[in-house]
Amino acid sequence: MRFHILTIFPEFFAGPFEHGVVSRAKAAGLLEICVRDLRHWTYDRHRTVDDRPFGGGEGMLLKPEPLFYAVESILPERTAGRKVVLLAAHGRRFTQSLAREYARLEDLLLICGRYEGVDERVAEHLADDEVSIGDFVLSGGELAAAAIVDAVARLIPGVLGNEDSSKNESFSEENEGLLDCPQYTRPAEFRGWKVPEVLLGGNHGEIKRWRRAASREKTARLRPELIGGREKRQS
Repeated sequence: MRFHILTIFPEFFAGPFEHGVVSRAKAAGLLEICVRDLRHWTYDRHRTVDDRPFGGGEGMLLKPEPLFYAVESILPERTAGRKVVLLAAHGRRFTQSLAREYARLEDLLLICGRYEGVDERVAEHLADDEVSIGDFVLSGGELAAAAIVDAVARLIPGVLGNEDSSKNESFSEENEGLLDCPQYTRPAEFRGWKVPEVLLGGNHGEIKRWRRAASREKTARLRPELIGGREKRQS
């Protein structure tokens, strides 16, 4: 799989992809990450990528021309296996389900928004999707792009050393979209706080039942809307 990141700050990504799972996957040839400088597709002496919005208002907008030229150059042929995603605060929420969808693609091109936003014609006529990583505003889409690449990359076959690692974690299909259950390691007692006895007994059936109940309790306490959404889907 190939990730393409279109940004005016390519140097931002010198660090995030040089460590951990993503770095190992790149070294193994399981994925490719191409960071593209948007200014490469500007043709004026100042390499201009932004301008003032029509009608007035605060801040600047990314211009449509360099974005269209860049995407059309990087992905001259658009197919179902190649998607262009505009990262924007008003986009639909990025979820584990969407990460699984993206992991099946050949190419994923992420446009990092900046300033006050992007000319609307990019969303209407260039991007396949508009995505946000949460209900908050970032200075630009670079942090969001790094998060999405990491979330998608770990779902690509072979990237994780243990394929089951992604099956039984929070939001996974196997875990019915709920949060992962509480996890414990040694020592069995720390400052008077003990690990639940069931996890020490070796009865795998009881452990499985405990984990399922603990997962539901944790979800109800921290993310009750996930349980509501699951029950609604089952009805």
